[in-house]
Amino acid sequence: MKTNSLFIVLQRMRRPFLVIVVTYTIAIVGLLIIQGVDDKGEPYHMTIFDAFYFISYTASTIGFGETPYTFTYPQRLWVSFSIYITVLGWFYGIGSLVSLLQDKQFLREIEKSRFKRQVKGLKDKFIIILGYNQISSEIINRALEQDIRTVVIEKDESRANELILENFTPTVPVLVADAFTPAALIEAGIKKSNCKGLVSIFEDDALNLRIALTSKLLNSYVRLAIKSTTTNHSENLRDLDVEIIANPFSIISNEIALAINAPNILKLEKWIYKIDHLNTNLPSFPKGKYIVCGYGRMGQHIYENLKSSNIEAEFVELDKSKVTTFSTNDTFKIRCGNADDKDMLLDVGVKEAVAIISATNDDTTNLSILATAKKLNPKIMAIARENEMDDFSIFKNAKVDHIFMPARILINKTTNALISPLSDKFISMICKKDDPWGAKLVRDLIQIIDEDPMLYEIKINKKFAPQVFDAIKEGKEVNLSVFNHSLYNREQKNNIIPLLILKEEEEILLPDFNTPLEEGDEILFACDENAKDEIEYIAQNFYEFYYAYTGQERKTIFLRNKK
Repeated sequence: MKTNSLFIVLQRMRRPFLVIVVTYTIAIVGLLIIQGVDDKGEPYHMTIFDAFYFISYTASTIGFGETPYTFTYPQRLWVSFSIYITVLGWFYGIGSLVSLLQDKQFLREIEKSRFKRQVKGLKDKFIIILGYNQISSEIINRALEQDIRTVVIEKDESRANELILENFTPTVPVLVADAFTPAALIEAGIKKSNCKGLVSIFEDDALNLRIALTSKLLNSYVRLAIKSTTTNHSENLRDLDVEIIANPFSIISNEIALAINAPNILKLEKWIYKIDHLNTNLPSFPKGKYIVCGYGRMGQHIYENLKSSNIEAEFVELDKSKVTTFSTNDTFKIRCGNADDKDMLLDVGVKEAVAIISATNDDTTNLSILATAKKLNPKIMAIARENEMDDFSIFKNAKVDHIFMPARILINKTTNALISPLSDKFISMICKKDDPWGAKLVRDLIQIIDEDPMLYEIKINKKFAPQVFDAIKEGKEVNLSVFNHSLYNREQKNNIIPLLILKEEEEILLPDFNTPLEEGDEILFACDENAKDEIEYIAQNFYEFYYAYTGQERKTIFLRNKK
């Protein structure tokens, strides 16, 4: 109650209100006591209503005149006194009100009340994003594109104001509060049934872990996307059953391993993240000696993947404290020193290396390292970590062969996992496949659909696929092939490839069209726009489903023309 806006008004305006009441009372009582003269010259005393009415317009300096009769000199003398005390009382009250309207705590409570009303009015599914920055802004845009509303909690008032100035459509409610407090999460709607996820990508892993624990206690069904940059915190998050653990350094190191061993799998991943089309050049990295500059969190993950790929590597680190747990062997070595020093690079074999990875947390240092390495070995492949997500990237104008941006990785991972969970599951499954398998799938996607197929997810239930659901309930056998028949000519096939089916106890990668469908199945399709529309028609329209299922027209009073 103490932080309620009404309580603040009552507390701050109590004294000014009492001052106004006392001054009015004194002025009115004086007029009631002082004797006047009526229009016949007879003595009279003002009624309470007359006295209150006169003081009301006199105190506000309107001045309608003497009423109900002309005043005597004693009455005029008292009125003169009353004018000053009541006007001073009003000045004090108005000044207190202006001061209240400028009070930051009061304004915050007003905004909080407005925020609560906005969240309460959310009927569509939404996600909660903790903290606002460039990454959060991009996640909000991607969520809104998929008709998913967002709610933001931001501690810094200036950043919250930046969000408001962005003028997102529809409006993004923002609460100025500490994101880890249960009260703030509850006010943001974490307990609402249409709250589908929460994103916490703070730099502090301990804070992210605390938020994950609090969120799971408040609502165990909400999907969490939590950033983690260390193995220990990732394990703790898994113990809490956190669905989405976004470790940008682990993802980057895995992408490097894919680029070395299975570039077609990496191409599929980039297509799903909408980074590249399927006909772009393979993002392959050469095999040979690698030089990695920076043995921080990213460098350690790269080390593990290079080691598992049997790639020779040399590490250079400026800070000796970061390498205390590093065990050297014949294949992997680490040295301390400035990585942009020519002698250091020559000493670690830059002229014989096929690639150099600059993985420090400073963009200037990364560019300096790569520029020096390119001068010493023009043929070396330059791979950089870009930390700042600015509109203008100096890395794109430098001679850098491949850029990894942890911020962009976070955006891709969190939005894809929250908005398209099946495609996120598909990525995790294909990363275990080899390159020939990936090459065949890339070729099939391009030939059957196009160079940039769209992804479409559908669940076999009463809401999203009522016709298929009802047919299964009636005991009919419905196969995946029902979605493959064109509604214009059943003998023709739609441009679709089923990528994944999640059943209750089974996950089927690239399922056959003869796979029987069951209640609750979740299906991920690659398709074009026309095929997506036909899948929706078949799933939801009785007549379209009947034609796709039986090959016969269901008789109706309306005639449907087919090509």
